[in-house]
Amino acid sequence: MKKIILLFSLLGIFAIQSCTVQEDRSVSVVDNDTISEVFEVVTSFNSTNNYSKVVSLSPAIYSSDVVLMYRLNGTYQGNDVWKLMPESFYFSNGSLDFGYRYDFTKYSINVYMVGNDLGSVSTDFRLSQVLRIVIVPGSFSKSVDITNYNEVIATLNLKDKEIQKIEF
Repeated sequence: MKKIILLFSLLGIFAIQSCTVQEDRSVSVVDNDTISEVFEVVTSFNSTNNYSKVVSLSPAIYSSDVVLMYRLNGTYQGNDVWKLMPESFYFSNGSLDFGYRYDFTKYSINVYMVGNDLGSVSTDFRLSQVLRIVIVPGSFSKSVDITNYNEVIATLNLKDKEIQKIEF
């Protein structure tokens, strides 16, 4: 009897070890305990500030974090329209007229305009530009369409009242 129990025990151990688990990579997992931040900045681009603005980050962000930058492009049916940066505008012949770019470190974000004659760009595109800065973990951008500001904010479960305004 002891030999039969021993035999069944050994068979059970081998059966358990041979089981494999397959991951379903088509399922998107959202990390709901990630702490993300959203800042709003209103700035103007002109020759005095060399068509750029540096936003300091205090405290510094993690080196694995990613900064997403959006510019208020207008409104549609009473809702704000946010465009993911970088953003470019072209002449009718296809050459670059001007654009918005940004880069970031752990400590700051530099947002700036590029183009050949930035002084001639309409003040509608240079003055009082409203920017939203969204700081997310690096892996976040794989789980959501980052070009859609509203989807990003909804996925992060953030509300407008949680947006921190940065004054210059």
